Amino acid sequence: MASAAQNEIDVRYQYACEVARAAASRALSWYQQRHQLMVEHKRDLQDVVSEADRNVEELVKSLIAERFPQDGILGEESGGDIEGASFIWVIDPIDGTSCFLNGLHNWCVSLAVLSHNEPLIGIVCDPNHHELFHACKGKGAWVNETRIQASPAQQLSEGVLGISHSSRMPPESIIPLLHALLAEGGMFVRTGSGALTSAWAAAGRLIGYFEAHMSPWDGLPGIVLMREAGGVTNDYLANDGLKNGNPVLLANRAIYDQLKALLPTELFAE
Repeated sequence: MASAAQNEIDVRYQYACEVARAAASRALSWYQQRHQLMVEHKRDLQDVVSEADRNVEELVKSLIAERFPQDGILGEESGGDIEGASFIWVIDPIDGTSCFLNGLHNWCVSLAVLSHNEPLIGIVCDPNHHELFHACKGKGAWVNETRIQASPAQQLSEGVLGISHSSRMPPESIIPLLHALLAEGGMFVRTGSGALTSAWAAAGRLIGYFEAHMSPWDGLPGIVLMREAGGVTNDYLANDGLKNGNPVLLANRAIYDQLKALLPTELFAE
């Protein structure tokens, strides 16, 4: 019989999948009428938010509060109160808003659940391709009902690396890696949604994923997915990562070690 603590995790895992599907359905409805949306800029012209982001986040927060009112919630658009909560939900209602607004299918609903500073559940829902990537600690990683595994590649030249970059970071944080990767015979792709790209890496479609700085609502789902898919990741929550964000590096062990050797040593607190 599962322990009471494990049952608390299991019920949240099942509900997190339901919430992600509901949020993705709502987001897809907005996507189909995206030309009517009111759009604002946050830090710069590349950092956008729309009424769809806020509406979907409100839905997610209301669903969580209805079922687990004692849990903390941290959302990209509205923040939240997480002080003292045993379980914390971290949510991005639409990761890849620029893609969303421009009619590109590279966006998703992203959420994770933590307990005692440990990421336990990771969900990425892509409604355009009818894919729900989901993982819970100790239960493997899945896309819909199919189990997924990290790429078996042993060299950087054996596949495509997922990379993201935001205006929060200087160009110098990514250009040296791109140069070294290409020199090794590798290749990369940037899709516009870090959460979705990291899910593809967990599914073995990419050999790994790197971003010099990710916010927790985008970075944590892929961390759980990759670990449960048999790969390894950096310690995202080091140095108060839940508050400050951190780099994200995830891949199988061989690729992880090769990528890490190409990156500045001070980037990772391990």
